[in-house]
Amino acid sequence: MNNMAGAPAGHDGHGGHGGHTMPAKPPAFVASTAKPFGGLMDDAMNVMDYGMQQAPMNGNAEHDFVSMMLPHHQGAVDMARAVLLYSQDPEIRNLALGIIAEQQNEIQVMQAWLKRHGYPSTAP
Repeated sequence: MNNMAGAPAGHDGHGGHGGHTMPAKPPAFVASTAKPFGGLMDDAMNVMDYGMQQAPMNGNAEHDFVSMMLPHHQGAVDMARAVLLYSQDPEIRNLALGIIAEQQNEIQVMQAWLKRHGYPSTAP
């Protein structure tokens, strides 16, 4: 049952995700061979998960979708950058490069949508 259009029951409609304990903000993702690949993937996931949990929500389906997809797409970019540091496989490298290009383009589209609709254009 919904308590507002498009918001799941229990969602308070005020930024954050009502009632959930939020973890500390992780450090910004840095793609570097100073850390093993698995550590980079963990870092990218932590930053993405935190960003999605902190995404401003207002109960508007379009706004909330875009707000959560921004950190999700940035997470894909970060993971692709990590694999480029460690993979020599041409197919995986091309896939990662494509993900970076497409996701960055979609991030720009979503930020522009937020701006056009009078919302702050949240950085991914």
